[in-house]
Amino acid sequence: MERGPVLSKRLARDELAAVAEVRAELREMLRRWGGPGRADLAELLISELVTNALVHTGRGAQVTAALGDGPAARVAGRLRVEVRDFDARHPTLRARPPEDATSGRGLLLVHSLADAWGVRTHGVGKALWFELEADGLVE
Repeated sequence: MERGPVLSKRLARDELAAVAEVRAELREMLRRWGGPGRADLAELLISELVTNALVHTGRGAQVTAALGDGPAARVAGRLRVEVRDFDARHPTLRARPPEDATSGRGLLLVHSLADAWGVRTHGVGKALWFELEADGLVE
């Protein structure tokens, strides 16, 4: 079975400049993917997860983004993004933070805007993931 495009990148701890690099690589991967605004939404959500992993765990992260199987995945496939870190603490989805708060909105954005998302435990940490359909419609 043919796979769609894949982005895989290991980030060192405190490498916050890498957030922009990940966004740019995802933007290139999704150049012809999805309906209006879908690639922009993917960039926003990957930025939130990568930033959270680097800021709140202090141990680096592994980022993977993949489009579904087959040649049509380049244009219409489901995007899955996973950010693995090396801290076993699971994040807490909070209610809307106060207006003057400078943090606390990242996971709320993922929860509100992704077609699907979740957290799973892996060996020495966890993986936060989200999925987006190319057309914005959940099956």
